[in-house]
Amino acid sequence: MLTYLFEYLEKQYQLPGASLFQFSTFRAAMAILFSLMIATVYGKRVILFLQKQQVGETIRDLGLDGQKQKAGTPTMGGVIIIMSTLIPVLLFARLENIYIMLLIFTMLWMGAIGFLDDYIKVFKKNKEGLKGKFKVLGQVVLGLIVGAVLYFHPEVTMRDHDKTIITKDYTVEQVKGAEIKSTMTTVPFFKNNEFDYESLIAWAGDDAKDYAWLLFIPIIILIVTAVSNGANLTDGIDGLAAGTSAIIVFTLGIFALVSGNIIFSDYLDIMYIPRVGELLVFITAFAGALIGFLWYNAFPAQVFMGDTGSLTIGGVIAVIAIIVRKELLIPVLCGIFFAESLSVMIQVGYFKYTKKKFGEGRRIFLMSPLHHHYQKMGYHESKIVTRFWIVGILLAIVTVVTLKIR
Repeated sequence: MLTYLFEYLEKQYQLPGASLFQFSTFRAAMAILFSLMIATVYGKRVILFLQKQQVGETIRDLGLDGQKQKAGTPTMGGVIIIMSTLIPVLLFARLENIYIMLLIFTMLWMGAIGFLDDYIKVFKKNKEGLKGKFKVLGQVVLGLIVGAVLYFHPEVTMRDHDKTIITKDYTVEQVKGAEIKSTMTTVPFFKNNEFDYESLIAWAGDDAKDYAWLLFIPIIILIVTAVSNGANLTDGIDGLAAGTSAIIVFTLGIFALVSGNIIFSDYLDIMYIPRVGELLVFITAFAGALIGFLWYNAFPAQVFMGDTGSLTIGGVIAVIAIIVRKELLIPVLCGIFFAESLSVMIQVGYFKYTKKKFGEGRRIFLMSPLHHHYQKMGYHESKIVTRFWIVGILLAIVTVVTLKIR
């Protein structure tokens, strides 16, 4: 909203400094400052309100040190992250931008699902919360909507590569690429690092490309569901999910910056995605909200994000990665989420297999998800979180390096 106000003041009254709002980098800087301020200043008030409403976490006895002391800690703190992100976005982003609209919808949709889950746990005294099938249904519906918008909306385009042509009089001309609809994405570590989902269905003939959405949308649904659940599993000890997610979000901000800038994208020889530069405002607001939330979520946590936060974080990260055409980098960039999810799948799968074969279930990890395995080994959760953050930073660096390593 402030963007439109200052543009009006610049146009009508030549207000000094108002022209700064034309630049997404300036608005992104303002967004992160505001989100940090909202999360740290008003986060305390939210925590006090949650305490007053007796919105405390019910802790299952998993036999972990310091676990019982966490019982009663306010949960549903994800509302701090959502509030601290959306207010700066509404103030500083161009709200008509399709990507901004899509991310606002994603945050509200996943936040509502997580909130409902936490509400059932806290107020209905049902430790299981919202049934898993309903969570998955919500994630599938989100993936369906995101996939449909990204495939069919006319403003979701990329710019075709510039072409050098030789005219009839043998002069060389550079033809600028046009904006085109495309299902192109980025494949890391390959020289020709662009992959088109349409190619997976091209074998059926040229007309089959018109039905590429039948393949594209299910892939988007799978990615959204997987990353959202991965973030949810990572939220198990103080500061782990918020800190890891902040690292991932900052990295995606780099991709949004270079992909949405025609000069940077041309220099790095990556696809230029028109209008995606505006994403930087949302990303910085989101990153600021996560860091601000860490002020109260770092060990010992004064508040937990609950599913209100973790499901939202995963959903938003997935959608941002898809928008900037870097979803195939998710196993690297979101390696912590991936490892946490994989540890659960391995543990459950091996337990069922050994129970069927030997009559008793056996385990590979002392406990899953992975961070609980290290807790069982005797590591303090602060050490686990710090080391996971370090691994997350290393994975983020590797991800950024893929821009040039091919």
